[in-house]
Amino acid sequence: MSSRKAGIKKGAPGKRARVARASSNVFAMFDQAQIQEFKEAFNMIDQNRDGFIDKDDLKDMFASLGSDAKDAFLEEMVGESHGPINFTMFLTLFGERLAGTDPEEVIRNAFSCFDENATGYIHEDKLRELLTTMGDRFENEEVEEVLRGATIDSKGNFDYVAFARMLKHGNDQ
Repeated sequence: MSSRKAGIKKGAPGKRARVARASSNVFAMFDQAQIQEFKEAFNMIDQNRDGFIDKDDLKDMFASLGSDAKDAFLEEMVGESHGPINFTMFLTLFGERLAGTDPEEVIRNAFSCFDENATGYIHEDKLRELLTTMGDRFENEEVEEVLRGATIDSKGNFDYVAFARMLKHGNDQ
């Protein structure tokens, strides 16, 4: 059973009712530097500076990036929250996403199954082959997207230890 309590806050007529939520430990999931980065991202998305992210904020943000997002896509994004998206809800959404990923060690161990010499590296060509022929087969574009964020040395070796660390902790680790 969820420990969150939701209630409707009554406001002035014609005003949108806001959902009041009990505080949670979402701030304990991240360190101060991460929270600050999330706050900066939140402020960039909150285009009208009202303290909430809504469909119009998302539409403006996508437009500033040169993309014309469809209303259905934006409504789906906003619909992922269980109420208005203030900063705490924003953090909660990210926390839920990150909590849904495997621990760093599990990610590392999955890659190590294909590292015959236990070096911490898999050659880029072998990784491409594995990603396109095994399990949930990736399309070439998806492989390129994965490799864009990867550390690959001059010999074409994919550093899966660094990649697992980056997935769980970001690029600054």
